[in-house]
Amino acid sequence: MENNNTIEKLFFDSKKSSIKGKKYFKLYEEILSAYKDKNITFVEIGVLNGGSLEIWKKFFGKESRIIGIDLNPDCKRFEKDRIEIFIGNQSDPHFWKDFFSKVGNVDVILDDGGHTNLSQITTAVETVKNINNGGMLIVEDTHTSYMSEFNNPSKYSFINFSKKVIDDINFTFFKSKKFKFSLNKFIYSIQFYESFVVFKVDRELCLNNKMIENRGEKFSHWDMREKGDEVNIAFLKKMFAFFNIKKVKKFTKYYKSKVNVNNIKKYFE
Repeated sequence: MENNNTIEKLFFDSKKSSIKGKKYFKLYEEILSAYKDKNITFVEIGVLNGGSLEIWKKFFGKESRIIGIDLNPDCKRFEKDRIEIFIGNQSDPHFWKDFFSKVGNVDVILDDGGHTNLSQITTAVETVKNINNGGMLIVEDTHTSYMSEFNNPSKYSFINFSKKVIDDINFTFFKSKKFKFSLNKFIYSIQFYESFVVFKVDRELCLNNKMIENRGEKFSHWDMREKGDEVNIAFLKKMFAFFNIKKVKKFTKYYKSKVNVNNIKKYFE
């Protein structure tokens, strides 16, 4: 029988309390529908009243394995057939080591837990290596990276960590720099939404990139990218039209760079 349950319908039909951002329902459908009726292991951090665990079970279907994680031992009461509860601290790397030793690799992790920089970053660092290829880590309520009650804004907020992972992913390209701490052997893509970050995991898509060339016919066209960037220094090119010395070329290149940076700086403010 086809599973036509939508997350929003299941949310409002649930007899147990659950809290979700209104925007999240459409995002969930977009991101998670591919896992419906599959034999997957889905983990949600933050159990509270247990309502969302039942929602996920009905959404993903009877073949799914649903696991909830919470610090509160009382949440064990929500354990039932194919819904498991683990009690532990998501900010503690030792908890994650013990958790994965018992559970094995998983497919999807949804972090709706502590929402602090420490809890969200620790969870990302400790879990992505234990997510199967084709899986993902979803971190909810990332607006806490901008809230003073969560000691933010901060250089070390979860959002800034996520921005660093963008660079990390791009550093798989040749001639790129490297970070001392890297997740680019696991994460190949990041999606940003309002209050929502998704890390996509697939080791086969994390290989170091390299340029390859086919045997097609080449045409002797002039690469004009440098010419295109001279739009802001046309007057300077005219001034030096009759000179062809290294110092002038060096100065022109430097000046072009400065002018172009000043022209795009406003987009970073």
